[in-house]
Amino acid sequence: MTPYQHGGDITTFAQRADCHPCEVIDLSSNINFIKPHISVDFNTLPISAYPNYESLTHTIATHYGVSIDSLELFNGASVGIFTLFRTLALSHSTLYTPAYLEYKKASKAFGYHLTMIDRFEALDSKVAEGSLVVFVNPSTPDGYYYPIESMLEEWHAKGCTILIDESFLEFSSHRSLSHYLDRYERLYILKSMTKFFGSAGIRMGAILSSPTNIASLQATEPLWKLSAFDSAYIQSALADSTFGSRSADAHAKSLAYLLPKLESSPLIRRIYPSDANFLLIELASMRAEELQAHLLPYRIMVRDCSNFDGLTPYHVRIAIKSLHDLQHLIKALPHE
Repeated sequence: MTPYQHGGDITTFAQRADCHPCEVIDLSSNINFIKPHISVDFNTLPISAYPNYESLTHTIATHYGVSIDSLELFNGASVGIFTLFRTLALSHSTLYTPAYLEYKKASKAFGYHLTMIDRFEALDSKVAEGSLVVFVNPSTPDGYYYPIESMLEEWHAKGCTILIDESFLEFSSHRSLSHYLDRYERLYILKSMTKFFGSAGIRMGAILSSPTNIASLQATEPLWKLSAFDSAYIQSALADSTFGSRSADAHAKSLAYLLPKLESSPLIRRIYPSDANFLLIELASMRAEELQAHLLPYRIMVRDCSNFDGLTPYHVRIAIKSLHDLQHLIKALPHE
């Protein structure tokens, strides 16, 4: 594992497994396996003119329950992260780990002095005054949702700028913290629109904050940064009124199958509680890379989590996917 390596590299895995990418069962990537109904004919999409984002911004702002001047869109959530770190230009960041690896990368890229707090062992640790505090909620790679309202108050009292990453919130039943935007003037909320809508190839992310903060972000942003294809896909996905319930039902069925199978497996020491569409697992004796090698002939990918801060070579993440894919996994797992 490289320091910032992610899951979901199907092409490289397929080469190693000597198969076509479409034959790979990807349980390493935390992308929704349920897809929205898309009613766009992309062959007839007008692409000669420069894109206009008025309809897109209004649709997404309505979806998140904020005003259009409290929202800025990006070519993926990762771009939003790097833009925010660059624009804020603070000297110190505090990252609750383990967390999405791009935060550590952005901190180093823009010269922030980084403090990492292990949320498993030291959640109550104090943060430095004036720091950029980053908290992913539900968390990754374990998917746990933390009630952090009291922590928000403490961070605010210390003059901190706060970034809450809610990329996986829509997989849960929890409420967004966007209703605190009027209370905390230095609060930012990150949304990834590709995780829940199962479209990592469509690059769409958003940052929610006060109109003043959003205007500061927009001041250094290019005029055009999203394609007509990205815009049309997301607007069509948001128009699918049945998608949320279909996704929740399918995930509940898959989890109801997978969880007891894993709990009874001698391969596994611990399963972390999750509110998202994946499970973090600590293996009993087999290393993550050994499990990956074992699953290679079965064309099944799982995520080695050893490059997450605070985790070990025995930690793997398994995404909640279709019953068909999970049944193949259970059959392929070592039984002793």
